[in-house]
Amino acid sequence: MNTRTDTDFTHIEPDLYAQAFALLDPAPEPLAPAAPAAPAPVSFILAAPPVHVTGAVEQTLTDALAFLDNHGWAKGRLIHPEGARCSIGALRAAAGARNDAYRDAGNLLLDEARKQHGKGWEAIPSWNDSHTGAQVRSVWEAAIQRAHHMNI
Repeated sequence: MNTRTDTDFTHIEPDLYAQAFALLDPAPEPLAPAAPAAPAPVSFILAAPPVHVTGAVEQTLTDALAFLDNHGWAKGRLIHPEGARCSIGALRAAAGARNDAYRDAGNLLLDEARKQHGKGWEAIPSWNDSHTGAQVRSVWEAAIQRAHHMNI
């Protein structure tokens, strides 16, 4: 085997490559220390809207109205044979149990019914049976808005 170790390369200075690469890819200039970020102005902090978390009463009212939209609204009975319900029946379906959210949602709904249709209403079923679907829906929507603004 004949291995040739003699090369025809010309010897160059070892730092030459380093200098050439430095010219092609110079080191970035050192960055000046970053100034600390200025705090947000108080007016910006105060202008940020609060985060709304849906409360149990608002959720119960919203779910009950969705139930009425999906299954229908009834007068004169809690549950119609075809699945429609009166307002109190929809509240019971949405709450799942007679819990605090159910009671508070019912009280808010009745209070809104009294605001819109007079103070003489003693209970949700009698109010529900004495009004049109549009009137009942108006009370539901107003009660949901009140629950939303009250964060309950």
